Amino acid sequence: MPMVKSGLEVFLERPRSWVKNQRVGLLCNPASVDSQLVHARQRIAQALPGQLTALYSPQHGFFAEKQDNMIESADRRDPITGLPVFSLYGETRIPTPAMLAPIDTLLVDLQDVGTRVYTFVYTLSYCMEAARQLGKRIIILDRPNPIGGRIEGNLLDPACRSFVGRYPIPMRHGLTIGELAILFNTQFKIGCTLEVVTMQGWRRNMNFLQTGLPWVAPSPNLPTPASAMVYPGQVIWEATNVSEGRGTTQPFELFGAPFMEPEAILEQIDPASLAGVILRPAAFEPTANKWAGHLCKGFQIHVTDPERYRPYALSLALYQILYQRFGDPFAYKAPPYEYEFERLPMDLIIGDPHIRRAIEQGRPLDDLIESWQPALATYRHQAEAVHLYLSA
Repeated sequence: MPMVKSGLEVFLERPRSWVKNQRVGLLCNPASVDSQLVHARQRIAQALPGQLTALYSPQHGFFAEKQDNMIESADRRDPITGLPVFSLYGETRIPTPAMLAPIDTLLVDLQDVGTRVYTFVYTLSYCMEAARQLGKRIIILDRPNPIGGRIEGNLLDPACRSFVGRYPIPMRHGLTIGELAILFNTQFKIGCTLEVVTMQGWRRNMNFLQTGLPWVAPSPNLPTPASAMVYPGQVIWEATNVSEGRGTTQPFELFGAPFMEPEAILEQIDPASLAGVILRPAAFEPTANKWAGHLCKGFQIHVTDPERYRPYALSLALYQILYQRFGDPFAYKAPPYEYEFERLPMDLIIGDPHIRRAIEQGRPLDDLIESWQPALATYRHQAEAVHLYLSA
């Protein structure tokens, strides 16, 4: 039996009494399953006969079939329930009044991955804003933060707001999707009618494997809990010509490029950056995306101690080495990135152009990390105010 019971299963055991006369929508994707891998739309349709009237999908599509960013999915009809599926990553990323017209209450059952740049939480934020404007209710069926409650990284600079960062939160935000929704609703003043159905048994110090719940990839390139664990740092390679492992069986765990020299990088990196991990030199040939069909030299990240591992700090250290050692041919990805056509993708992902420039100038990483601690302390207080779960 799983140690943790998801918000979906708690809700199904005792649906809220006022839901009985509501038309209900569900924002979901393939990871929206119960402990027996039955999908939420089937369970909710059975629990609330005739009340589930519409479905909604985030980035990557209703079946998580779209591989990369800015690959849109169309509205469709669900083959199992026959219900309309409205894409919130298609012609629009903001739900229109027509999309929400069939419902009174929107249930949200999405597996977030604990990283600021993951777009599902911003789809949620747009739904919350629309719900406030249209008089709808939002219910979050909470799920674990798969990388636990630790917090790491700089806060987003408002100048870098985009669909991969709308609010001043750190790269590793340390909250569940339900807690994050409360933060958006209160601290960042969305102000919709919101309820969170909490999990049973989850603790902030848990990683996903400790929950006993089944992992279903929330997006195509996060196939395992291990890929989610490294993602808060490894996502930065999306903004460069370094392969982040897309087109391999181990995206984000593997990374590299034809010009990289793994042994030289290991000689240069500060051993303190390697706490809790082993960087194993590796070679791979992506079948798609960057460097498809070319031999890439790089590493696989093996996490040996999740408590000590700092994914963002490690990837920034590697980025600084690559920039300084391989200034050319190392290169940044040019816009567009997530519908931003002018700003540098690296600035959008890191969330602060000053940090990019400091890394380029060779500023010691410890100094950079120290520089964002005051803002991070403020965020910790904001986050603690919305905590729904204990640490142990």
